[in-house]
Amino acid sequence: MSISLSGFVDRVSGQRLNVLSARVLQHGAPAAAWDLTRDERRLQHSVSKSFTCMAVGLAIAEGKLSLDAKLQDFFPQYAGGHVGAPPDMQPGELTLYNLLRMSSGHDSPPLWAEERASLQEKDWVKYYMSLPLDRPQGEKFTYSSGDTFVISALVQAAVGETVKDYLTPRLFEPLGIKDVSWETSPLGVTLGCAGLSISNEELSRFGQLLLQKGMWEGKQLVPAEWIEFATRKQIDNEGSPDWSQGYGCQFWMCRHDAYRADGAHGQLCVVIPGKNAVIAVNSEEDDIQGILDAVWAEILPQL
Repeated sequence: MSISLSGFVDRVSGQRLNVLSARVLQHGAPAAAWDLTRDERRLQHSVSKSFTCMAVGLAIAEGKLSLDAKLQDFFPQYAGGHVGAPPDMQPGELTLYNLLRMSSGHDSPPLWAEERASLQEKDWVKYYMSLPLDRPQGEKFTYSSGDTFVISALVQAAVGETVKDYLTPRLFEPLGIKDVSWETSPLGVTLGCAGLSISNEELSRFGQLLLQKGMWEGKQLVPAEWIEFATRKQIDNEGSPDWSQGYGCQFWMCRHDAYRADGAHGQLCVVIPGKNAVIAVNSEEDDIQGILDAVWAEILPQL
């Protein structure tokens, strides 16, 4: 290991950012590691979305899904419930592509954590498709965990098993990530949008897989063209510096020609292709931009 994390740790500590673990990989090898106490499996929150995206790519490669697949193709029983709404405002018409890039047309995205915890309807796909759209799909980015849950349900309907079970032999086991815990809906659908628990070390392996465009120990686990597609800008977005660089398919674009998987409370898997590097961070901290600023200031110049 040749990279020092002391500046990064001093900066986040000085700003009282509650970072718990950091890993840096470069050129395929560990370059730096730091833990406040010890690395353990933690909820990765919305980093889970990027894993769900890998299941989509695999299902497409197997010919079981396509980007223009519509919700009504797999859930016809819930389609057509919005009498009088024009076709482009029917939830059943939503395509996998627009779900992936968070442009489903909801002003108030459904199935946020608080709503999931209190929802009486156990069939969350039925609930999602019962809600009217506020605008035609594809027009505007609106971050939505509900979109990703429905993607998970769509994959399950297409491949015949949950996203967790589908990814276990295809992704988790080859990466050495065993006995994965991933929360489900009341009907047993992998949450997809959140709920995955892995360690920061395991997260860094996922980042390395992404950096290697799906190749792992000589085997192509995920099609390279899918990772290239999913990790490049698919739609514009707005926000603070690292939230206004565009959004891919369940991945955020970053400054410095990087992209990231990103979860609430400071879970980050930053891939910097131009530096052949991966930076993984686990935290209990809501100032995620502050953490990223520390990454850019203290770690990036050493790469």
